[in-house]
Amino acid sequence: MTANMAAGPDAGASVSPAPRRLSILGATGSIGLNTLDLVAAEPGRFAIEALTAGRNARQLAELAIRFSARVAVVADPAAYAELRDRLAGTGIEAAAGAEAVADAAARQTDIVVSAIVGFAGLAPSLAALGATPVLALANKETLVSAGPLFLAAAQRAGTRILPVDSEHNAIFQVFEAGNADTVSEVIVTASGGPFLRTPKSELAAVTRDMALRHPKWSMGPKITIDSATLMNKGLELIEAYRLYPVSVDQLSVLVHPQSVVHGLVRYRDGSLLAELGVPDMRTPIGYCLAWPERRPTTVKPLDLSAVGSLTFEAPDRDRFPCLPLAEAAMRRGEGAPCVLNAANEVAVEAFLAGQIGFLDIARVVEATLGKIDGEGGLSEPDSLTAATELDGRARKIASACL
Repeated sequence: MTANMAAGPDAGASVSPAPRRLSILGATGSIGLNTLDLVAAEPGRFAIEALTAGRNARQLAELAIRFSARVAVVADPAAYAELRDRLAGTGIEAAAGAEAVADAAARQTDIVVSAIVGFAGLAPSLAALGATPVLALANKETLVSAGPLFLAAAQRAGTRILPVDSEHNAIFQVFEAGNADTVSEVIVTASGGPFLRTPKSELAAVTRDMALRHPKWSMGPKITIDSATLMNKGLELIEAYRLYPVSVDQLSVLVHPQSVVHGLVRYRDGSLLAELGVPDMRTPIGYCLAWPERRPTTVKPLDLSAVGSLTFEAPDRDRFPCLPLAEAAMRRGEGAPCVLNAANEVAVEAFLAGQIGFLDIARVVEATLGKIDGEGGLSEPDSLTAATELDGRARKIASACL
């Protein structure tokens, strides 16, 4: 027996790695549920630290029990009693409120998936920095509303940000960091939404139910409406501008109805690299959960022969004015993206509630941006407090514009 060989009956036996501790912010939404689907497919690979939700205490409790979470938090304090009662006797800690959500995000883990919809995801995403080495970010509003603030904090904390959005995850996979100075264009693809072929004259009559029928993706109502207006692509352009070392003029949108090509990067040597896959969010989520490895997922492989053909076209900015509004906010910089996002959230909520029409979404956003810019209020938020104040001010003005 050599000196460095272990002795005893267990010598040479393999040791299973400890489960990776995982928290999911926004566990009851589409991203959260898809993440848990992947967790369930690999028993023993992950241990759930914390799960949070907005107000769905029943579903959150069921998920927390099923996945043996240590803590479950509902953002709406009114839902706390139900969550507490449903978790009674399980040993799972229950809590409620925005501060409790941030506390859950700040628990030590190996990876956090931030999937809370809207500006509400900013504070928990910030709280997670430093408490986890990897933050899988599905909350694009964090980067849109306070990108410089958030990314600077992530760098100081040493937390790696991995993009979960299918488009940015695709770009992440084909963006060669070592050749960043040779990138000539970053292209975000868009399905075109349910009204890609709808004449402009008919868009005023679009109803809530019509707008929620996305042709390719199964998503929550807010992001589905954003896809229908193409605001989602505008927000993703701003997100790409924050994530990658490119100029505004190097970013573009390409409509691709098949939703097979999720993002492209063009290099100065003429190469155009793309990531392809079926339109299933489990692919980018699985990539983030396994990074830097690649592991099998429950997603079926892409069959290009079955797809048959792939088509591409330029977006129609006249029929979808939310896209040029977002592009203008990106160029304007400073606090304009934060105001854009806040106004859009107010307008989309009003549309879903039947208070305004489909075309009014862009009208409200444009009016809000114009009002705050005219008052000289578009300075870049340099703190969470400043971002929250600007967001709140934009929401108040947007509400008055409904």
